[in-house]
Amino acid sequence: MADEKTYTVTGMTCGHCESSVREQVAEVPGVESVEADRAAGRLTVRGTNVDESAVRRAVAEAGYEVAA
Repeated sequence: MADEKTYTVTGMTCGHCESSVREQVAEVPGVESVEADRAAGRLTVRGTNVDESAVRRAVAEAGYEVAA
């Protein structure tokens, strides 16, 4: 069964932002699905044995930040 984790991401202001975050996070091992909602500033990740620090790094590589 996949786990689900929601993150608050700052700086997503357009569709390209959402797409960039989704693409980077989708590359993290174990991630099965990613939803980004720029209006809510939310990122929902579903998967098995997903490394939270890897998700945070992927968001940073896309140019955004996960709020603490």
